[in-house]
Amino acid sequence: MRIRSVEPFILHIPVTGGSIADSTHQVSHWGVVGCRIETEDGLSGYGYAGTHAHLPSDRLITACIRDCYAPLLIGEDANEISRLWLKLLRYPPLQWVGRAGITHLALAAVDVALWDLKAKKAGVPLWHLLGGASKPRLEAYNTDIGWLSIPKDQLVEGCRRAVEQDGFHRIKVKVGHADPGIDIGRLEAVRRAVGPHVSLAIDGNGKWDLPTCKRFCARAEPLDIFWFEEPLWYDDVGSHAELARATSIPVALGEQLYTLDAFRAFVQAGALHWVQPDVTRLAGITETIQVMDLALAHRLPVAPHAGEMSQVHVHLAYWHEATPVLEYIPWIKDAFLEPANVKDGHFLRPEQPGASSEPSPAAFRQFSRPLSD
Repeated sequence: MRIRSVEPFILHIPVTGGSIADSTHQVSHWGVVGCRIETEDGLSGYGYAGTHAHLPSDRLITACIRDCYAPLLIGEDANEISRLWLKLLRYPPLQWVGRAGITHLALAAVDVALWDLKAKKAGVPLWHLLGGASKPRLEAYNTDIGWLSIPKDQLVEGCRRAVEQDGFHRIKVKVGHADPGIDIGRLEAVRRAVGPHVSLAIDGNGKWDLPTCKRFCARAEPLDIFWFEEPLWYDDVGSHAELARATSIPVALGEQLYTLDAFRAFVQAGALHWVQPDVTRLAGITETIQVMDLALAHRLPVAPHAGEMSQVHVHLAYWHEATPVLEYIPWIKDAFLEPANVKDGHFLRPEQPGASSEPSPAAFRQFSRPLSD
């Protein structure tokens, strides 16, 4: 399965409702930025990173794929994923200028495409290629009903509808107002609406400092919060560890961590309870599996962050035993040949060969953006 070509692409897909915001970000489109790898025998594999659809920075990712990684891949055997991953990860010029960020997002796209190819070559879905499903069903938690930009009354109604009509037993609500009391009021209203038996997680997107988080958690504990995601600045191991010791609310994080070593530092410090790797921030499926195994070795549960909007993670979550739940954000699912669909609060198991990472021809026609001016 020799590699014949590596072709980058950029898709910008509108988000639900036109625009959303959390405590630190506002987006109107989601970026699907990656590549198609074609082999000499005619197979094509697709991989991508998730971005905020900022064309200049998206082009940095595709330029890295086209100008740095593609020359190292042409003519190589696509079956040898581990060797190729290490070749790109440790290529001295790129290792010198970046072991995270742009280079990692580009490598994530390449690695996912290679795994997609391998599963397609075998004629099976990725979860089957990896060894089979470890669970009969995979529970979803709904994030799309909980954005900070949603007014309180609409937030409450959306959460109630997700539970009563759509069958979700787990939801997540964003927090991070300048006045944390506003967030307490929103959470109290949601808890009253959905009742005591629904898992209610929250996500601060790194907004608050440690004193604010401690005061907030003291007020939020009676609401039975399932986890507090990214309460503090993403790289602050010490403050996360102190918060984890100070509150009964479990700490979750990982979407902004780019390496296995970064996760290891948080785990060793006792700074988190839920591990949240993102296949598009780590260097693809290969490194995500390493992080999942790290979590399992420490008996910590995994709940992947769906920067790829669950397309690839649904395979990894069905397969890996440490992963009981997966995030559901439906913005881009219908742009793929096999969408990451949820029914009665559970992800449907993918059945098509590959990693569910191939955009549809219609998505390419409708959402493609130019790689250069």
